[in-house]
Amino acid sequence: MIDQSTVDRIYAAADIVEVVSDFVNLRKKGVNYQACCPFHEEKTPSFVVSPSKGVYKCFGCGKGGNAVSFVMEHENLGYVEALRFLGRKYGIEVEEREQTDEDRRRNDDRESMMVLSSWASDYFVETMNDTDEGINVGLGYFRERAFSEAVIKRFGLGYCPSQGSQFTEKALTSGFKEEFLIRTGLTIKRDNGTYYDRFSGRVMFPIHSISGRVIAFGGRTLRTDKKTAKYLNSPESEIYHKSNVLYGLFFAKKAITKEDCCILVEGYTDVLSLHQSGVENVVASSGTSLTVEQIRLISRFTKNITVIYDGDSAGIKASLRGIDMILREGLNVRVVPLPENEDPDSFARGKSSTELREYIRGHEQDFISFKTKLLSADVGSGDPIKRAAVISDIVDSLSVIPEAIPRNIFIRESSTLLGIDEALLVSEVSKRRRDKALSREETEFLRKREKNLPQTEFVPVANGTVVSGSGVETLEYELISYLLRYGMKTINFGTDDEPNEIKVAEAIIGEMKDDGIELQNSLYRNIYTEFVSLYDKMTDLAQEFPLGSLTGHPDPEICNTVVDVMMRTDLLKPSGLWERNEIAVENEEDRLHIAVPRAITLYKTKIIENMIKSLSDRLTELAEFNSEAEEILKQIDMLNQTRKHISEKFSRILL
Repeated sequence: MIDQSTVDRIYAAADIVEVVSDFVNLRKKGVNYQACCPFHEEKTPSFVVSPSKGVYKCFGCGKGGNAVSFVMEHENLGYVEALRFLGRKYGIEVEEREQTDEDRRRNDDRESMMVLSSWASDYFVETMNDTDEGINVGLGYFRERAFSEAVIKRFGLGYCPSQGSQFTEKALTSGFKEEFLIRTGLTIKRDNGTYYDRFSGRVMFPIHSISGRVIAFGGRTLRTDKKTAKYLNSPESEIYHKSNVLYGLFFAKKAITKEDCCILVEGYTDVLSLHQSGVENVVASSGTSLTVEQIRLISRFTKNITVIYDGDSAGIKASLRGIDMILREGLNVRVVPLPENEDPDSFARGKSSTELREYIRGHEQDFISFKTKLLSADVGSGDPIKRAAVISDIVDSLSVIPEAIPRNIFIRESSTLLGIDEALLVSEVSKRRRDKALSREETEFLRKREKNLPQTEFVPVANGTVVSGSGVETLEYELISYLLRYGMKTINFGTDDEPNEIKVAEAIIGEMKDDGIELQNSLYRNIYTEFVSLYDKMTDLAQEFPLGSLTGHPDPEICNTVVDVMMRTDLLKPSGLWERNEIAVENEEDRLHIAVPRAITLYKTKIIENMIKSLSDRLTELAEFNSEAEEILKQIDMLNQTRKHISEKFSRILL
């Protein structure tokens, strides 16, 4: 376990904006930051990060929390692993005892596979740099390709020995389980029970997650045997889903944000050569054709993609396949054609970043120009059928652009390039958009997407308040809000003649304890109990309340509700607290001395009213006036006296 003082240091150091920015391109909006949510598909940003409150909240899918819970959610880590992750980021040493066999058994499978992949990456690097075979074959290959020592080291390039099962045997003797060697795909077990290293005799390209952890590998054979696959990737596993991963993104994300553009290439060496030449905002869709998930991954950091694929026909076709997918996701796409027989790796080799950037700027084309020129190249003016096919293909691309303004701009440009009446293009694009929207596949997709979106139990009403159920629940939410937002603020809980300066938390907790009241809503009751427990442990009430324990709570309902409260822009007004404008205030804190006692008054009164109603209902059910009826009347009378006492007490405070 991690000691509490280290946990406190990590919470104090973990800046929510810095942490989230490692995974999402945040844009400042007022005092907060905004982005499209990384946890669900959306095109209009509803994900908000509040640096002052130290929390994030998505108003689309409902997820929220602090820096620790964000890492847990995004990286699928446990609480302790998320703390270790942030400890590494902020240079905070986390005391850990050496793992025993028993510890390894307790690790979940995913983390065990992560640890194995990291160890394997180090092993491949060591093999390439410290063995004769590795130096001559592996390092020799990378040097022949003119990759610098800096690039080789930065990307963790390595070599897997060619002796069949040498890597597997070393991993097993180092304490790693056969189960995880096979599930990561690093080891293949034959039918006769012997092992074979999947990447035997290959140079190794570690594939990193967006947070920098090794999750898979790509291996290139150095054999000339045509029956052997040139490149081999790790199979799908619990930690690696190739359609959701972009090679080089971990190293490129800061440059992508800075340049507000992502360069998309095909292969590992394309990324390496461009990085070596000083162009770092580059990623590759290695091992798979471009996927929607990969495009959405890029969209977290920029809305602009420049595609640079090989200059041969296969590379050009790959460009065309990707264009419509990028457009459909609402991103801007430009294409840079390379000279024939060139690929980004060979083209970048030996060129400076200035030369490369100048070439890109001078040759990049918007998708309409690129596609029109490419498709029209072999179409003679006398072949109307082929010409119609080109126009139809262009219209298909135009119809997938979700935003009306850029779509209309490109329609106008296409009209000029193709020599087609603009009104005709508008009509055809509209028709295809209608057809696609009404298609069975898209309707089914939208239905499933809506069904799978996380639902919240609270319903937003017109004034921004979040309420559910009875008036009691509404008032309980209001009291919880005052505790979380202003619990450590001092207010006068007495009168002008007899002042009583106490904390908001002390006032609310004290009143609840005096009357033995327990919150009725189970979620609010749990939050209240957690708050009271943390408050009671505080030895210095001049310090800030440890809110991170609630915004990062392992119970997602508690975490999300607390974040909802913290992200509100004004006080709740469900009970008509401010219907009379008897007081002019500049901000919420100026009215706490009135709001808190009034909220307590209304809540206690509501509780008593519900009790009186319940007793009255029971009284009407009785067939005759008996001893039970007499007892009920006494209880109602006592409750009315209590209600009167509460009213008088808080009227003195409020007046």
